[in-house]
Amino acid sequence: MVRVLGKENTLLNKFVSELRDVHIQRDSMRFRKNLERVGEIMAYEISKTLRYKPLTVETPLGEAELNVPESEVILAPILRAGLPMHTGFLNFFDDSENAFVSAYRHYRKDGTFHIDIDSVTTPSLLGKTLVIIDPMLATGASMEIAYQALVQMGGETEFTHIASVIASEDGVEYLKKRFSPDKMKIWTTAVDEELTVKSYIVPGIGDTGDLAYGSKI
Repeated sequence: MVRVLGKENTLLNKFVSELRDVHIQRDSMRFRKNLERVGEIMAYEISKTLRYKPLTVETPLGEAELNVPESEVILAPILRAGLPMHTGFLNFFDDSENAFVSAYRHYRKDGTFHIDIDSVTTPSLLGKTLVIIDPMLATGASMEIAYQALVQMGGETEFTHIASVIASEDGVEYLKKRFSPDKMKIWTTAVDEELTVKSYIVPGIGDTGDLAYGSKI
């Protein structure tokens, strides 16, 4: 159910090392570009799992036969942190439809929090391949809530991919207990061991939304 792309020798790890580097993080434009690059590589890897169909193309000198994707892909970034990765996915899945989820943590005075969904927009998901994009998979709770909000509005998917730069062990185990590998797969570059009391991943990256777009009130 989980594919950890960073375990392979790949250029992807250079981009992730820069995303993690506290000094390089100061360049928000490079930070966004590296998230976009990770999105492109994940899109390429996910494309290998889709259904394909044969296509005959007329060239200036004859005909060429090749296989092209048949699966209908819906890209669903979680705002705002998922937007740069979403751009990378769109560079490859350039004809896909798109859904958007606005979700955030609402903290209580005791430090605990619950997930609030501000808004959800989606096309029909019936029989389609959904890719939910969020750079950090921490507890897994927000991902589950976002998924449930999407399918409640758009219908059941054929298959769902979760695309995160960094995941936590707790988040991965949380989703594995709630979803079948026949219906969902998690894509990440690394699975970090620790979560803080406020559910931030360690060593992680930091607040990807703030690093990409600036701090918020």
